[in-house]
Amino acid sequence: MKIERVVWVVLDSVGIGAMPDADQYGDPAGSDTLGNIARQRALHLPNLCRLGLGNIKPIVGLEPAAEALASYGRCALKSPGKDTTTGHWEMMGILLDKPFPLFPQGFPADFLARFEAEIGRGTLGNKAASGTEIIAELGDEHYRSGDPIIYTSADSVFQIAAHEEVISLFELYRICEIARRMLSGPLEVGRVIARPFTGSSGAYTRTTNRKDYAVPPPKMLLDALDKADVHVHSVGKIFDIFLGRGIRTYDKTKSNAEGMAKTIAALGEVKRGLIFTNLVDFDSLYGHRNNVEGYANALEECDAGLPALMDALGPEDLLILTADHGCDPTTPSTDHSREYVPLLVYAPGSPVGKKLETRNSLADIGKTVAEIFAVSMTAGESFLKLL
Repeated sequence: MKIERVVWVVLDSVGIGAMPDADQYGDPAGSDTLGNIARQRALHLPNLCRLGLGNIKPIVGLEPAAEALASYGRCALKSPGKDTTTGHWEMMGILLDKPFPLFPQGFPADFLARFEAEIGRGTLGNKAASGTEIIAELGDEHYRSGDPIIYTSADSVFQIAAHEEVISLFELYRICEIARRMLSGPLEVGRVIARPFTGSSGAYTRTTNRKDYAVPPPKMLLDALDKADVHVHSVGKIFDIFLGRGIRTYDKTKSNAEGMAKTIAALGEVKRGLIFTNLVDFDSLYGHRNNVEGYANALEECDAGLPALMDALGPEDLLILTADHGCDPTTPSTDHSREYVPLLVYAPGSPVGKKLETRNSLADIGKTVAEIFAVSMTAGESFLKLL
């Protein structure tokens, strides 16, 4: 099979069932993002089912294809954790031996004091909270005082929320850069995230000017691809997750629909290489807000956009659809869930799906891409020969 171009799409948080150790990460019993949504609200995903989504495991209302167009399976997360950074790093061949630190009780007082001295402002919050709930709770006080709102979650994040009329985006990003520099050693969270919002009391809304400041990753697949002169184009938050490393061109996006459109547009520009996309709305807009209907609609919207993407592919292309973790909107938790993730691999030049079974690591995907472009990656086991 000759492959010149790979389109790799991460359906952020679209998990497909709890991993055996999920209880060790505080997940509610039976977390299953896709399965539980389908049990609560009928899903219409004909194109994903044609590819083989229903063949991975039984899901209510999603019929397995008699002959799946894609090879299908699921991936376990080998590294400890259940967050964006851990999942995406593992795809690139970075396996963690310990998880990024969590701060469910807030960040240490001595760190906050040093941080406030650095930024010349006080802070509000400093607790684990939902982003929309904490700006509703503290937005008025923030507007009066000018102090940014600091919060975290069950993930390894230091989030800074500020009203765009109170703290400019330039200043908010500067404050985030200071936090990123200061959060080192035992405080080295996976991401510092700028969370700007607008609106008035009782009607604050987050804007699309979010910006992530990730921990610099060690040597990884994107570096190897760049060294081998393989063009990598990213769509969505991929650029931020990897600090732009190994990425030659990129598109930022404001929605899943825009992400799909820009992925298709990139096929007209990148003739050989990797197009690496993250569709984040599933996670950020619906999973964390326990919005089952919104999540279901987003899945159906993505499914409806797949034919245009598949039609744009050529015989030497490979489409990979997967996820990085779960975020089950049907459980009481608003946090990520440690789940297996779906794996669908479609080759227009060989549209007959094979069973890929359960892969031991998300690194298997990266290892496959590494083999396609003849670069080295230590972690993972390629499934290219199975295609």
